[in-house]
Amino acid sequence: MSDNIDSKDLKLSAKDFASDQDVRWCPGCGDYSILAQAQRVFPDLGIPKEKIIWVSGIGCSSRFPYYMNTYGFHGIHGRAPAIATGIKLARPDLSVWVATGDGDLLSIGGNHFIHTCRKNIDLKILLFNNRIYGLTKGQYSPTSERGKVTKSTPYGSIDFPFNPITLALGANASFIARSIDRDPKHLQTMIKRAADHKGTAFIEIYQNCNIFNDGAYELFTEKETKEDNVLVLEHGKPMVFGKNKDKGIIIEGTVPKVVSILDGKYSINDLLVHDEFDKSGVLAYLLGQMSNNPEFPNPVGVFRQVQKPTYDSELNKQIESVKAKRGEGDLDNLLFSGNTWEVN
Repeated sequence: MSDNIDSKDLKLSAKDFASDQDVRWCPGCGDYSILAQAQRVFPDLGIPKEKIIWVSGIGCSSRFPYYMNTYGFHGIHGRAPAIATGIKLARPDLSVWVATGDGDLLSIGGNHFIHTCRKNIDLKILLFNNRIYGLTKGQYSPTSERGKVTKSTPYGSIDFPFNPITLALGANASFIARSIDRDPKHLQTMIKRAADHKGTAFIEIYQNCNIFNDGAYELFTEKETKEDNVLVLEHGKPMVFGKNKDKGIIIEGTVPKVVSILDGKYSINDLLVHDEFDKSGVLAYLLGQMSNNPEFPNPVGVFRQVQKPTYDSELNKQIESVKAKRGEGDLDNLLFSGNTWEVN
């Protein structure tokens, strides 16, 4: 690139975000779709490639930085949010993204995830949730359903699985959404929404592992069943779903309920209206509890987003404030002041 050309002025395309590395996922893996949607969205973000970094841990999803033609860091198992936090604190000018899987983020990485959400670090976290350990060949994961028969649970899992949406809500993430690998337009929209958010933006992506957990989400992806089993959340709109848009969600007491809007008892005006800016988080939690519950459709879209100060911006403000009062720090003075001792 010529020294007198600003990369911000260049018109980028999806191909510009594709690296020269051969993509090594199993044929048919849902990761291909997630990669494709990210590469399609990033040219529209207006961020120079040299200002973007992808961080990952260990797992199939964690190969992602190799395939994005940006900066990247392949970390160790579960540590991607911690590494990404350090990068954002040191370089607040960068757009920092995390690619991770359900085993990587919610097992060994669970502690790092909840504290990233709690602190509201300005990171974007994409969780590839296939409900299985794929890279290590098919053991059950923290999101595998009870009774799941795998190589590590030959008689069925007895664990209660994590619900990533309610976990993120409980940790107070400021942007929480869900999408599906086989709905490219919706996934693109969610990635763009996450990019635009200031703070911890978390997207759970239902991702099919066609080798070790094929069809885990087929109820929500197949033409014959998806419209009756997926609730698309749209801010300010009533919660309607079904092939004929004939079903909806109401609140009865303190719990959601599925009703028909064609039998005369209820109309569209009686349905719950989605409010993604609800500060209490109660509505988002109720929607999160509907996830993978056969009594309800599975919600996708933005569950909740709120605006609050980010840890990285507050830290840098604090540093600048202290420097303005006390001047630049001196590392030698810091290390050799206070309580010191000599060891002979």
